[in-house]
Amino acid sequence: MKIASHLGPAPIETLQLEEIDGQILVIQLNRPQVSNAISTPMGHELIRVFGALEADPSLYRCAILTGAGERAFCGGADLKQRDGMTDEQFGTQHYLFERMNRALTNCPLPLIGAANGSAVAGGLELLLACDFAYASKHAVFGFTEVKRGIMPGGGGTQQLPRTIGARRAKELIFRGARFTAEEALAWGVVNRLCEPNRVLADAIEAARDICTSAPLSVSQAKKAIDLGMQADLRTGLFVEIEAYNRLIPTEDRLEGISAYNEKRQPVFKGR
Repeated sequence: MKIASHLGPAPIETLQLEEIDGQILVIQLNRPQVSNAISTPMGHELIRVFGALEADPSLYRCAILTGAGERAFCGGADLKQRDGMTDEQFGTQHYLFERMNRALTNCPLPLIGAANGSAVAGGLELLLACDFAYASKHAVFGFTEVKRGIMPGGGGTQQLPRTIGARRAKELIFRGARFTAEEALAWGVVNRLCEPNRVLADAIEAARDICTSAPLSVSQAKKAIDLGMQADLRTGLFVEIEAYNRLIPTEDRLEGISAYNEKRQPVFKGR
């Protein structure tokens, strides 16, 4: 597996990594016995994996984040591990989780979420950090933190309003309410609902399609969307054309035009 040499000698124990076609990395949260809850070791391991992808984006063309089993994508932070923590210990762990969420957000590759089951609290924040997501028809979503004396602190109060609108997000977060897969689809939290045993397969199909696109083009488009959405329209348009202009001198642009005129599939090299 190409990423192995970038992860260091320590074993990966809370995640399962799988390489598809040499171009797609599937990252599976692998603690199904506790709804794939995020523990301190999982936080460290997600930072290691996504740090490796940021350090060398050429390793893969697409990544998928999913969970083990069919019951839960991720149930959020492991509250049993947090039981009895001092304020200092709690704060230290949460800073780790902040870094973990930033590592996902900064992933240079297209990152597809595959919610094989429920995604609540920190699990929903992981899903919202992905570029887009597919979900099981039986999945349930929500931010329940206010029922535990805290609030979303891994991007939830920022990502959810940007996805579904501030007023709807406020109602859901203030009430600690859950919402259905159908509502998640209608509100744009997920892009597609799948049969429970098809979520990962459908995500892999989408990833394979992305892999047929020019990798530099996808990378620049992702940058333009992510940065442009944080700015006014005029600035966003400037960001877009700056990203576009970087593609003009590439070999892949010439290959795309040649392939079209020669009526063949292009062979992109990321150059």
